[in-house]
Amino acid sequence: MEKKNNKLSLITNGFIKENPVLKLVLGTCPTLAVTSSAFNGFGMGIAATFVLICSNVVISALRKIIPDKVRIPAFITIIAGFVTVVQMLVKAFLPALDTALGVFLPLIVVNCVILGRAEAFASKNPVVDSALDGVGMGLGFTLTLTLMGIFREALGAGSVFGFAVPFFSANPIGFFTSAAGGFFTFGLFMALAVKLEIAQMPKDGCGAGCIGCKMACANAKTEGGNA
Repeated sequence: MEKKNNKLSLITNGFIKENPVLKLVLGTCPTLAVTSSAFNGFGMGIAATFVLICSNVVISALRKIIPDKVRIPAFITIIAGFVTVVQMLVKAFLPALDTALGVFLPLIVVNCVILGRAEAFASKNPVVDSALDGVGMGLGFTLTLTLMGIFREALGAGSVFGFAVPFFSANPIGFFTSAAGGFFTFGLFMALAVKLEIAQMPKDGCGAGCIGCKMACANAKTEGGNA
């Protein structure tokens, strides 16, 4: 049962606890650039998820073969191969998405989410665990970009995936589709993620991040005992 829970946590960690965008603050550039619409955010998320899962699996399988001195160039080469596959598929079947994502699609090669998971997890763990980590982080990345895209497109353009949103379709707030609106939305979602994490923490204050450091836990328990 414990092993099953560990496998499940590899998938669920990417949603809130270790969300690559909102908690680990990785992949910020494409996050801000492509989330002006829900379609673009979802498309970038799916493309990155495919590359993340495939590269994690291959890197994990070759982790004992790749020399330590050239591991980063090797990781980038593997990732670049899968990014090329994604580019060709998107160009062939989703030309509108290819045009919308522009340079950010090939830049998945150096996306910190993918390279970071390759270095921090896939290069040190078995293939199955690495695949599950890729699924979890990829879904967390996709969910975040899609929700940010929905929020910005609904308020800034009055539509979501091409469907009109009541009131905002007639009164769009252009600020939200601008670069400044992207930063504002990013900060708002980060604050929401922190709020959700704090709400899930034990009442003694012992949780993740600075709030959950040993000193905070010790102080909380001491204060509780004195009370």
